[in-house]
Amino acid sequence: MELRDYQWEVIGPALEGQNIIIWLPTGTGKTRAALYVAMRHLEMKKNAKVAMIVNKVHLVHQHYSKEFQPHLKDKFKIIPISGDSETKSFFANFVKDYDVVICTAQILHNALRSDSEEKHVELTDFTLLIIDECHHTQKDAVYNKVMEIYLQKKFSGHRNLPQILGLTASPGTGGASTFQNAVDHILMICANLDTRKIMSPQTSIKGLEAKAKQPIKQYDLVPQRLEDPFGDKLKKLMVTIHRYLGDLDFITDIGTQIYEQAVVLMEKDGAETSNRRKRTCAIHLRKYNDALFLHDTVRMKDAYEFLEEYYIMEKFVKQSRDETDVFLYELFNDNCNELLELSKNMKYENPKLKRLEEILKKHFENSSSSHGIIFTRTRQSTHSLLQWINSNASLKGLNIKCATLTGAGFSNQSKHMTQNEQKDVIQKFRQGALNLLISTSVAEEGLDIPECNIVVRYGLMTNEISMVQARGRARAEDSCYSFLAKSGGKESRREMTNESLEDLMKRAIKYVQDLPEEEYEEKIKDLQRESLTERLVKQAKAESKRKFSSLDVRLDCRNCSAAVAYGNDIRVVEDTHHVNINPTFKVYYEEYTLPVNLGKKMENWVPGGEIRCRFCKANWGMMMIYRGLTSLPIISIKNFVLQTPENRKTYKKWKDVPFPLEQFNYSEYSEDHLLDTDDE
Repeated sequence: MELRDYQWEVIGPALEGQNIIIWLPTGTGKTRAALYVAMRHLEMKKNAKVAMIVNKVHLVHQHYSKEFQPHLKDKFKIIPISGDSETKSFFANFVKDYDVVICTAQILHNALRSDSEEKHVELTDFTLLIIDECHHTQKDAVYNKVMEIYLQKKFSGHRNLPQILGLTASPGTGGASTFQNAVDHILMICANLDTRKIMSPQTSIKGLEAKAKQPIKQYDLVPQRLEDPFGDKLKKLMVTIHRYLGDLDFITDIGTQIYEQAVVLMEKDGAETSNRRKRTCAIHLRKYNDALFLHDTVRMKDAYEFLEEYYIMEKFVKQSRDETDVFLYELFNDNCNELLELSKNMKYENPKLKRLEEILKKHFENSSSSHGIIFTRTRQSTHSLLQWINSNASLKGLNIKCATLTGAGFSNQSKHMTQNEQKDVIQKFRQGALNLLISTSVAEEGLDIPECNIVVRYGLMTNEISMVQARGRARAEDSCYSFLAKSGGKESRREMTNESLEDLMKRAIKYVQDLPEEEYEEKIKDLQRESLTERLVKQAKAESKRKFSSLDVRLDCRNCSAAVAYGNDIRVVEDTHHVNINPTFKVYYEEYTLPVNLGKKMENWVPGGEIRCRFCKANWGMMMIYRGLTSLPIISIKNFVLQTPENRKTYKKWKDVPFPLEQFNYSEYSEDHLLDTDDE
């Protein structure tokens, strides 16, 4: 296995058994360097066992098939374990039998916390833990939860903890805008990972620069529309809704993320106060605001069709309507023809699209080998951009073979990709069957994809880590990295800020690397102690929140305020899924779709259809068929309002609810269910 000089330099301390972070740009061989460390570790250490953890499922199979299996298969046993494989059911057995385990961090964390003999492992079962994209080891991220277990054991006097090897292209600044805060962020990541050093090339920097050539960066800034009758019409309709509500407080921010946040709070307040008019208007205002985002990103046509589809579904789903529903539907219906006509006027079309057309022509017109990625903010905009490219007459002769690449997480708001669909798109892109991806942030990190000639960040406003990761995709000779946005807009200002933050990050890392060893170690220990103390305080605070009996908490439908369940009806299945076990609950919901395709095989259950409120048709969750026998409704807490002895309140996550949650007992439930059936 051949390594470059800079790779040899950065792995030196790891070969001696030290905990380190390897900081190398995208595409320069971080994984290959880690692979070599793993190989030497397995050869030299008695009873060695290596785990590599990643934060995305497709990276499990990528690292296995591209690196570990080809290079180590003759000497060692390697196994990939991910959420869509049955192997996770017997995780502990495979850890015993294999030398290298590559898995998602969530699977390892579940195994560390599991009571099951087939699944439970200890960190001390491993001698080397490799953490991919380790800059995510902070706050409540699953990487950090794994390392919290590690640090707890370390400060409890445990020995034989695994050696830690972190890999990153960009640790970021953690939102810091000052040098000292950026240093604190870097030190915090080092403390969380218990690392002795951040390693980057010092003596072999020229070799790294030759390998990691930076693309040509260009700011493709376009002027704002001089006139925008379509956007103006949408805003007028939104103002009309505000007048109907008698609330004109924040109409000046319409079309912005600030406005979106305000509308989210308005909906929350409407739900908690049972003010259905306020809540319903807030939901519709957010849809209009989403349409304005689409209008700003792609075509007027896309924004119009997005709203039209929403109102068609509203009419179809809602069998009974109150005064507010009628007002909102008629408002759109009375103005939809005018909106449609305005959307057809090419004089006012999005100027960003014309510039994107020019960029694609330049890079695909005279080259049959060009590869590119367009990064955009939402799943909806990836699909709209794909339609635009496929229908654009001037791009048809350029041999552009295009597809979308989005997240695999299930969403009611927009179509998700299954993990198999993701793999298929990436494979086709790698083989050349596709040469242009339109992607959300899912393609920024880790993916083994061809060197791109052109990377376009299309109207994005993200942090410096995303900028560095996306730029790292443009690695072909004379490649180009384009930032395409409105001139003078917030997006372009943020991109310029990101460049400054990248420089701040580099200076902060250099400062940490140059700290005297004793001073560095003291700072790390102090941060680790503080972190463990904070965790204990956080746990105590979380427990104190559970102040009500489950019998005293009622769940009301968030949309229509119908009382449908009590806290003591809820059980937690496998520490993840929250189900209602009360048989009378079925009178309040209806299953209204075919079984949901999650794109992966679950261990003990298969999904049923989505469920919704029988009265107002609001979505509540989905059915699960557990162990092939029991059908249980999984409900999402965000779709309900909790009525407690103190107040009415909404919650985003079950972990924050103010009452204790009981674990689901399959045996007990099955016996009770059988008795109920016999009684009938």
